[in-house]
Amino acid sequence: MYIYGAGGHAKVIMEILEVLAIPVDGLFVDGPEKAQVWEHVATAFPGSFHSGRDQLILAIGSNAARKKLVSRLHVLYGTAVHPAANISPRAVMGEGTVVMAGATVNADVQIGRHSIINTNASVDHDCTLGDYVHISPNATLCGGVSVGEGAHIGAGAVVIPDIKIGNWAVIGAGAVVVKDVPDGVTAAGNPARVLVKKLSGDD
Repeated sequence: MYIYGAGGHAKVIMEILEVLAIPVDGLFVDGPEKAQVWEHVATAFPGSFHSGRDQLILAIGSNAARKKLVSRLHVLYGTAVHPAANISPRAVMGEGTVVMAGATVNADVQIGRHSIINTNASVDHDCTLGDYVHISPNATLCGGVSVGEGAHIGAGAVVIPDIKIGNWAVIGAGAVVVKDVPDGVTAAGNPARVLVKKLSGDD
């Protein structure tokens, strides 16, 4: 498995792969900058990557950056699910998605491509998550929540059942979301209120 990225998020994904006994074949970064994670020295893509055979995981925290990379990298993508995560056999996850230790993904959840379910996050039954979503550590999505493409749910936030979070919306850390959140806005507080407009992932 190859990793695109060499920051903290890459370290977490690399340790998941280590626990799963999946070797890290290489790291990639943009541009000429030198970067290293432990014994792995990052290089510019594609390096030794074979696009018809090898798999890649995007270890980039920015939802918009992951989307832009996917638009220009036409490759096979892997997934990484920590064995300490609790994943329903009836949950469905798209390519490139990563699930960290302690996360819970319950029955009939659907998660899109290149999403992040972070440490101890909880995604309850019948939730639907779009592509490029990030559910931060200790965030809770109650049953039937819909999260649009590129949305970011902050650490420790709670979204009550059947709420819809719009595309590229940002929910602040610790927020309690009790009503739908439109596309492209930032909402925070208890109860969560819209604070500012946000650019879409294409801007």
